[in-house]
Amino acid sequence: MPEATTAPNTAVLVSLDFGAPDYAESLEELRLLAESAGVQTVALIEGRRQRPDPALFAGSGKVDEIAARVEELEVPLVIFNHDLSPAQMRNLTAKIRARVIDRTMLILDIFALRAQSHEGKVQVELAQLKYLSSRLAGMNMDMGQQKFAVGARGPGETQLELDRRKLDRRVQLLNDRLKQIKRQRALQRRARNRSDVLSVSIVGYTNAGKSTLFNRLTHADTYVANQLFATLDTTARKLFLPGDSRQVVLSDTVGFIRHLPHGLVAAFRSTLEETAQADLLLHVVDVNSPERNDQVAEVNKVLAEVGARPIPQIVVYNKIDLQGVAPGVRRDEYGNIAAIHLSAKTGAGIDLLRATLVEVRDAPQQQAASAAWHPLNDR
Repeated sequence: MPEATTAPNTAVLVSLDFGAPDYAESLEELRLLAESAGVQTVALIEGRRQRPDPALFAGSGKVDEIAARVEELEVPLVIFNHDLSPAQMRNLTAKIRARVIDRTMLILDIFALRAQSHEGKVQVELAQLKYLSSRLAGMNMDMGQQKFAVGARGPGETQLELDRRKLDRRVQLLNDRLKQIKRQRALQRRARNRSDVLSVSIVGYTNAGKSTLFNRLTHADTYVANQLFATLDTTARKLFLPGDSRQVVLSDTVGFIRHLPHGLVAAFRSTLEETAQADLLLHVVDVNSPERNDQVAEVNKVLAEVGARPIPQIVVYNKIDLQGVAPGVRRDEYGNIAAIHLSAKTGAGIDLLRATLVEVRDAPQQQAASAAWHPLNDR
């Protein structure tokens, strides 16, 4: 029998297979998400269903199995690899007798841990409050334990209505702050345009190596870790390239993931919209990931949501050092560079990327605009 533990950062993970083709990848991401949140996984419980149970999401037998495991290991937290309704969360908490959170709540907690800038903190709090607002009735049993709870703890419709008004006022305040930040960004953008600056944004799936590439190019010290969502706050630096042409500003952005909560996309829209104003996107891809095509599709889906899909892209196949292959460049039928193979960690191929940025910077605008994303059908 496994040794019982009462550590507050331990959890049982629960994942149900409904026949989705990306189930295995989603489960692995749940493990990484828990690890990134500082949670130690002590057990994983899986099951198969055709559809979620309306009351418990999992079947009653599976919930009994989860409850028994939680009691055996004395675990305070259960994390579902799915989005739960308020009623399901309430019912599961009552039956399992432990705190129950879903995938979205876990991602929100990670974002709260990672946000450093004022803007990032505002965006995360806004997403948290919108999530909580829709779940007040379902979470009233445990509101005092929610780290972003607003208002008193007790149940009751009167108290819930008071809490909801407090939430609504706070949401309005945060929305006003984000509007002000957006206006400031627009002013900065116009200033860059007047000074003829080439704007380049690094985008990609989380943990693809975006911040490592950003640091390699700019000699910055942006936080880097082998974790999901290690970087949340957009960082911009001037990039000094050979030649006397216009300046280049490079921006590092938040990473994307499967099933990124809609509330986060909405809250981070003011940041993500910066990519829609860029002249060029460097789309960083982990060349070793067997799911790289799906990851690229997820990134492009979010880029489309914020209006950045038409921006020219150059695909940066990163982490070639793990394959032992040489850096290289691939051009499209128009002669423009479409993809680069490099290692941001070792620096192999960085000279090719710098030369590419010089080429884009110095090219006529209509030629630079013809660069396009190509399907990832090779490595």
